[in-house]
Amino acid sequence: MSAFDTAIDRSVTQSKPRRAPLRIPLPAREKLLPYAVPVAIVAIWQIASSAGWISSRIMPSPADVAVAFWSTTSSGQLPHDILVSAARAFAGLLVGGAIGFLLGIVNGVSRLSEQLTDTTLQMLRTIPHLAMIPLVILWFGIGEESKLFLTSLGVLFPVYLNTYHGVRSVDRDLIEMGRVYGMSGWTLFRKVIFPGALPSIFVGLRYALGIMWLTLIVSESIAASSGIGHMANNAREFMMTDVVVLALVIYALLGKLADVIARSLERRALKWNPVYAQ
Repeated sequence: MSAFDTAIDRSVTQSKPRRAPLRIPLPAREKLLPYAVPVAIVAIWQIASSAGWISSRIMPSPADVAVAFWSTTSSGQLPHDILVSAARAFAGLLVGGAIGFLLGIVNGVSRLSEQLTDTTLQMLRTIPHLAMIPLVILWFGIGEESKLFLTSLGVLFPVYLNTYHGVRSVDRDLIEMGRVYGMSGWTLFRKVIFPGALPSIFVGLRYALGIMWLTLIVSESIAASSGIGHMANNAREFMMTDVVVLALVIYALLGKLADVIARSLERRALKWNPVYAQ
């Protein structure tokens, strides 16, 4: 082998690309950290149940709840009840949220509308809507109308109050600046008032989501023939505590999912705001 061939072999060996080591991407610590406490609680719960410190008649173990989840899912009961409850919840959010949003906008921009309706709304807001369940059953029976009414009533006032507060809290200097630039009417509202009120509107939406699930679980437990609340109520009659706990876990997961969607919409709508850009 000549010196020339040796140099060529060395050149080919050096120019051969090296394979990068295979690495499995892991989620960032910031994304895992919020779930550390729930995971720790479940782990302690399972350890305490396995050690016999918690009676299964009082509180089933996470493993028993997982078995109940599998059995109700394989029978088709749980997916059906989740769909029924989700449809009721978001129908109530759509109706009550739309009414609260429109009232908040109108009362925020119109002094006359505020004087006409705000006092009445504040009086109605102080009535606990869950205390109206007996009256609502007399009005609408135990059909879908009663649950839609109660859920809509529950989400109306958080959305109304925060929308009204957001419109009224827009910086007056920004409104005057918009007027100096020739904006008025719809243009001033669309480009200055509504974007300025959006942070408060999203706070009202997230608060309303919690009220929405709270109202639904109570109304389904009292008067329903389907849904997660009905499943939990039936399980209570047969002392099936694992299914009752499963229903509560499902409500918690649905509430968290709704909040994640609301926060995602918030970041997308307020990406111009440096506070929400992260």
